[in-house]
Amino acid sequence: MKIILIGIQGAGKSTQGSLLSEKFKVPYLSTGHIFRILAREHTKLGRYIKEVMNAGYLIPDRKTLSIVSEYLRRKEYEKGYILDGFPRTILQAKKFENGVDNVIYLHVSDKEALWRLAYRNGEGREDETLPAIKKRIDLFHKFTEPVLDFYRKKGVLVEVNGENPVEDVFKEILKKIKTNHHAPK
Repeated sequence: MKIILIGIQGAGKSTQGSLLSEKFKVPYLSTGHIFRILAREHTKLGRYIKEVMNAGYLIPDRKTLSIVSEYLRRKEYEKGYILDGFPRTILQAKKFENGVDNVIYLHVSDKEALWRLAYRNGEGREDETLPAIKKRIDLFHKFTEPVLDFYRKKGVLVEVNGENPVEDVFKEILKKIKTNHHAPK
């Protein structure tokens, strides 16, 4: 089973990704987590990724595709995965034809996302300054919303209200992927 989670920063992707991973016994992979690990490395790539992320920009398509593809070739992802934070652009979505079963869009308003990020319990990250967050929200609307239409046309998009309590969001995801004709058996 291959599931992609899409939503603006603060939508609850990592929370739902962990729950889905546990439920379906497939690994959860966050591109944001991968990039944060790389950004801590004292390499040319690490410094570059850190600068881009701290400024609130997206990692360029070519680099992102290369890094994600490399991870997904690993043995632990052979039977499926829950992927969070990718694809973020139409080009990435088109190049990433990987037999995805469901693309789950956790819809959260900009205001709710900002509120959630402002009140994370001590989990603040270096790339979570207000200007960087606002920039990423703008980039989501500009570049990632068209990705939703791409997957909607393919018939694999599942839209969920991400502003509900965590348990309700999870139940709604499970219900909707079971009624989706691409739902895992």
